[in-house]
Amino acid sequence: MSDTETRDFIRKIIYDDLESGKHDEIVTRFPPEPNGYLHVGHVMAICLDFGVAAETGGRTYLRLDDTNPGKESPEFVEAIKNDVHWLGFDWGDRLTHASDYFDRLYESAIELIEKGVAYVDSLSADEIREYRGTLTEPGRNSPYRDRSVEENLDLFRRMYEGEFADGEHLLRARIDMASPNMNMRDPAIYRIRHIPHQNAGDKWCIYPMYDYAHGLSDAYEGITHSLCTLEFEDHRPLYDWFLDQLQPEHRPRQIEFSRLNLAYTITSKRKLSMLVEEGVVSAWDDPRLPTISGMRRRGYPPAALRAFVKRAGVTKKDKLIELGALETCVRDVLGDIAPRRMAVLRPLKVVLTNYPADQVEMMEAMNHPANPDFGTRELPFSRELWIEQDDFMEDAPRKFFRLKPGGEVRLRFGYIIRCDEVVKDDQGNVVELRCSYDPDTRSGTGTSDRKVKGTIHWVSCGHAVDATVRLYDRLFIEANPGAVEDFHEVLNPNSLEVVSARLEPSLAELAGADAVQFERLGYFCRDSEDDRDDAPVFNRVVTLRDSWAKLEKAALGN
Repeated sequence: MSDTETRDFIRKIIYDDLESGKHDEIVTRFPPEPNGYLHVGHVMAICLDFGVAAETGGRTYLRLDDTNPGKESPEFVEAIKNDVHWLGFDWGDRLTHASDYFDRLYESAIELIEKGVAYVDSLSADEIREYRGTLTEPGRNSPYRDRSVEENLDLFRRMYEGEFADGEHLLRARIDMASPNMNMRDPAIYRIRHIPHQNAGDKWCIYPMYDYAHGLSDAYEGITHSLCTLEFEDHRPLYDWFLDQLQPEHRPRQIEFSRLNLAYTITSKRKLSMLVEEGVVSAWDDPRLPTISGMRRRGYPPAALRAFVKRAGVTKKDKLIELGALETCVRDVLGDIAPRRMAVLRPLKVVLTNYPADQVEMMEAMNHPANPDFGTRELPFSRELWIEQDDFMEDAPRKFFRLKPGGEVRLRFGYIIRCDEVVKDDQGNVVELRCSYDPDTRSGTGTSDRKVKGTIHWVSCGHAVDATVRLYDRLFIEANPGAVEDFHEVLNPNSLEVVSARLEPSLAELAGADAVQFERLGYFCRDSEDDRDDAPVFNRVVTLRDSWAKLEKAALGN
């Protein structure tokens, strides 16, 4: 199949525009509002906006849509920039803000008033809602709709000079209060807000509305294709109306695509903010959140996110994508690049009674079973070892091939051992296994042809690194928590489990950005925020297999 046949509908439009000569260069923009952290839904937009421009030799602007100063902050601005860079994209010298154009937007508003298509309204917020009508009933004209051009110019100038209180007046477009599209019923252009701006300072006390500022900012920057999610489809007539009235030099085209909705997550900034403010999660970068910073802290590689949005595709149809699809992309990337290490998450002590108490052997271990270029490392082996509690069962079924009383198992890269005695505490809990090892069965020596069915991992007690390990699961138990009236009711009480683990010595030196596979357990990385050299903290990136697959398919009707 040719590249042309596999292009999504947006790329087909863009390539057709290039081939027809409509555009010599493609210019796009990614316009996030700095009122929160970016999330997985933004990954699709980032990859699309920057991707199509890069493919065609074009340019992309990173524009901060800072028209609502009451909810925006420099913290969110820096987080957005970090996230876009981390995903692998660069805007060069094209970092802009909607506030960069406040003077031009103000002048354009005056032009609209002078043309008689904008007016200052003095209705209250409640009255404006009442006059607006409903989806089935037309709106009514404001009694202030027919003010003269001179009166509107005077009032708007006084709004700008700070004479009026918040909400006392509003600049509106004069379009059609009977329009079936609610967005065209004399929408607001400017509102009064006596709030300092995080980028523009104290200069302004009136701020433009998004629908007005966005299309004109696109035009000022020479954007050729303004790519938006489907909720802006009904706003496109208004986008075009402002361009029709003001006739800027450049005319961008708005095209809508479906949002990337991920199962078992929410991407509403308002709801994400609630989770942070209520302490349900630790911060915006909590590894359970679908924020880009949360996924980065958890250990998701940027290549996996890029692969995921490519697999999801650019369409016009809204859909809820299985979280397992994202996790599969993470496994696909980490499977090739993550070295293997041994760690015990729930330790159970094993004492090899016939192994010399003062002896330590160094076992050669492969760093990656499928790639010899990763080399090998040495693991200390001693009389006392840690194994996983789950790798021993006292009353084991017939097909349990791990350790059991009288049973044998191979220690990976080590020896075959046999469980001879089970030690319990006063409450009957198993606290120690006394075992014997077969000295002729050391891995790689070829001195014995004995074989056993089970192989388990281990860590030497005297050489182990104590660590805290966080085991993350889905934050919600409902596939579409955004559709639930109160999403708090479907929070997963087991979304985080913290265990005290024992790790092989090499993991003490692992860099924070590097992910490893804990053999038989999953992929893990050191936490970038709470980690300390004397007490390392590891996050589980993803399990080795998708244990939710059947449940998720059933929940999504697949």
